[in-house]
Amino acid sequence: MTEPLALASSRGRWVVAATVLGSSMALLDGTVVNIALPHIGEELGSGVAGLQWTLSGYTLALASLILLGGALGDRWGRRRVFVWGTVWFAVASLLCGIAPDITFLVVARILQGVGAALLTPGSLAIISASLREEDRGAAIGLWSGLGGVAGAIGPLFGGWLVEVAGWRSVFFLNLPLAALVVWASVRHVPESRDPHPPERLDVLGSACAVVGLGALTYGLIEMNLVAGVVGALVLCLFVVVERRSPSAVVPPSLFRSRMFVAANLVTLAVYAALGGVFFLLVLQLQLVAGYSPVAAGVATVPITVALLLFSSRAGRYAQIHGPRLPMTAGPAVAAVGLVLMTRIGVDASYLTDVLPGVLVFGLGLSVMVAPLTAAVLGSVPVEQSGIASGVNNAVARTSQLLAVAALPGIAGIDTEALADPALFSDGFTIAMYICVGLLLLGAAIAAVLIRAPAAPPMPETDSVACKPHCDLTGPAVQPSRAQD
Repeated sequence: MTEPLALASSRGRWVVAATVLGSSMALLDGTVVNIALPHIGEELGSGVAGLQWTLSGYTLALASLILLGGALGDRWGRRRVFVWGTVWFAVASLLCGIAPDITFLVVARILQGVGAALLTPGSLAIISASLREEDRGAAIGLWSGLGGVAGAIGPLFGGWLVEVAGWRSVFFLNLPLAALVVWASVRHVPESRDPHPPERLDVLGSACAVVGLGALTYGLIEMNLVAGVVGALVLCLFVVVERRSPSAVVPPSLFRSRMFVAANLVTLAVYAALGGVFFLLVLQLQLVAGYSPVAAGVATVPITVALLLFSSRAGRYAQIHGPRLPMTAGPAVAAVGLVLMTRIGVDASYLTDVLPGVLVFGLGLSVMVAPLTAAVLGSVPVEQSGIASGVNNAVARTSQLLAVAALPGIAGIDTEALADPALFSDGFTIAMYICVGLLLLGAAIAAVLIRAPAAPPMPETDSVACKPHCDLTGPAVQPSRAQD
């Protein structure tokens, strides 16, 4: 491996720029596609199931392959796999943009998720491996902050793009961005890899995860009991395979930590609620309240702004006093925000009907997100922090995947509801109260099971755990190895 770079150097800045742009590309695609869903459904003649698959296909591939993507980077070269993932993501984006029907689009979205699973783990791993140790904290802070800015701008820009150029432009935009990422990576990012990788890749475990999650998702969306049972059985097989595999993609030893198990149970409940909210809220704003794509995008910006303003403070509090209180209070406050969101109806006023719920919801998330990440990383030895964060990321995305698959059917939102604002609004209200229940469940789990003592405060430049990550599709994926 080459000599570590200084952040102040030209190559050091390019490393941060390439990784921020690559990870932001995957983040923005998720948020903007949410806003584009009504237009996609209208042009391609899709019902609710097709819209669910448009989101779930991407999340399915990403959730089930993200840990394998990190392992491939460690083994074959992080820059190489990052570049491969970016090219793959761009080609799949092109296919999404030219999709003639919803089936073609769903397949292309699954392929896009595979590309995201290759490039997402590499962004932070490249920073950790490429920059000097004394610069890593500042670089990760830049990565997180700039990613948060991208998350705040994304809904606004995406809504404008959908209105001006149509939903296909959302995918075509990835092509020049990906070209810039590839150029910067090849020219400026040094190659790195784990000098002592596991002897084998856990291909069987990854295959079980893909098949199990895929069958379970199909069963939930299509209301197919057989597929759901098959998916559940294959996921049980996945657990057996991981327990016996010497190179398990999800090491069973992680789950010996009560704190790690508790933090992931909280993640499972809370991120399921987030998946349901972000899928249905933008549809409610456009189909029922009559908002344009731009207005719907702007309506959700306060959530990201709250995360940017308050997450680091919550992270510092958790570092000094422990994560139990913010992990309990945060979901409870967010639940209040969802209750307020049930006021969103036909011709809803932004100031009186939308903003209060969105703002309280964002404040609740800002209290919870960074302490949750800190709890995960603090529950395992330092040398396992990368894989622990990766597993937590996969749990978050999996819970969102299953929520998007199951929630519309449970709440009575079907294809007929897409054309009937009153019917859709009734289903939205039911879904929000289900999400309230999930958030309160997460708060209860945290109150009972999170018992971590307060960690001694660390200088901010050395702290990774308290850095906020504003991609609400999942917590940050930490480098799989702290050092090479």
